[in-house]
Amino acid sequence: MVVHVIHALEKLQPDRTAVVIGHMGEQVRAKVQERAPSWANVAFVEQTEQNGTGDAAAIGMTAFDGDDYDDDATIVILPGDTPLLRADTLDEFVATHVANQNAATLLTSVLDDPTGYGRVVRKKDGQVLRIVEQRDASPDELDIKEWNTGILCFRRDLLGPALRNLTTDNAQGEYYLTDVIAGLAAMGHRIGAVQAPPEETQGVNDRWQLALAERELRSRTNRHWLLNGVTMLDPRQTFVDVNVTIGRDVTLYPGTILQGSTTIGDSCEIGPDTRLTDCTVADGARVEHSVGHQATIGADATVGPYAHLPAGSEVLSNATTGAFYTAPVS
Repeated sequence: MVVHVIHALEKLQPDRTAVVIGHMGEQVRAKVQERAPSWANVAFVEQTEQNGTGDAAAIGMTAFDGDDYDDDATIVILPGDTPLLRADTLDEFVATHVANQNAATLLTSVLDDPTGYGRVVRKKDGQVLRIVEQRDASPDELDIKEWNTGILCFRRDLLGPALRNLTTDNAQGEYYLTDVIAGLAAMGHRIGAVQAPPEETQGVNDRWQLALAERELRSRTNRHWLLNGVTMLDPRQTFVDVNVTIGRDVTLYPGTILQGSTTIGDSCEIGPDTRLTDCTVADGARVEHSVGHQATIGADATVGPYAHLPAGSEVLSNATTGAFYTAPVS
């Protein structure tokens, strides 16, 4: 999920991306280092004790110390569990923040039932006054339908001092990043807000929400390839990871699963019931009812049915493996 969030920064091309890690941090670090694009320039900072979002933001800011950044540079803060956020949405959000010269800008959404989310409290003139968390909200505030997505922009020179002024005087005894908004507004600074579709901004908190997010992401990915010359006989039964590369005039049969950094050349036929992970398939190859992991398949080769291609194996160009074949490892 974190890598999907990082990919949403693509149009912003950040100078640096600070990833705050804590629980199981080394596993997160390893996966992000493996999957994150080079343009993200990822740095890692550790939150040893989980003392709230404000504390996490303050720790993240240590990656932006020194004279390398202007005082009016824009700091974008995102939660790591919003994998459906689109790059276009984030680009528009930051552009609005900069164009309006805001001290801070919130990305908000509206739900009929925003239970669990912080509510956006506005003045009578519509200006953002503060954000109140669910546990601290009054009955009237709980009736507010506009909620804070946890995606915020700040002017760098204002964020640091505001974070240092946070307290733990709240129901959870934590440093709330959202309290920065009330502090800046009380000082007379301009606070903006941009609304985004809730289907992009809702977080993943359990395996049911994870399954829904995966279904939406799979639909987006399949649509992209269908519009770029790939045939899928049944997109609902075709699974393609976002890092997979597919050539032109490729046919994917039902039950095809392409994972990791798999690359498929032009005019290939893959499936049915085939799973390839981190594999390279050259132009014109056919693979059916087979499993491959870190394997290479040459041009115009025919693999399967029921072939097994273990890590490091290779099927040469124009070769035919036949049924129930296990490739030798070179």
